[in-house]
Amino acid sequence: MRRVLFVNGPNLNLLGKRESSIYGEQSLTAINAEISHKANTENILIDFFQSNIEGELINCLHAADGEFSVVVINPGAYGHYSIAIRDAIAAISVPVIEVHLSNIAAREEFRHASVISAVCAGVIFGFGKNSYLLALEAAAMLMEGK
Repeated sequence: MRRVLFVNGPNLNLLGKRESSIYGEQSLTAINAEISHKANTENILIDFFQSNIEGELINCLHAADGEFSVVVINPGAYGHYSIAIRDAIAAISVPVIEVHLSNIAAREEFRHASVISAVCAGVIFGFGKNSYLLALEAAAMLMEGK
């Protein structure tokens, strides 16, 4: 089973409209299409989920356990303070890759730390939409045991 779930948190549904100088001009739908195209070339099945609601993200993570090989999550601002999402990631057996579009280390100080990074298999940030494509490559490596 080579299935990857991409989970996107709050405000990511506004990509392309919201602070495009930071987050880029492409919509989440357009980015998802690029991910799907690349996944098809690598024989990886992809699902997408987006919510602005913390509990829905947690329920999605719980449901991913045993159904997906890898989860890629862009928790948005929740990554900086949601112990509940951190605990949900720690509770599942599926490896999780944390992704951020912007370079969180170069932004406001409150964005420098992520409370979920320590329970993730890895973190990719600062490459805009390519952060997601790099995460797909990392997911493929995890599925191959590398």
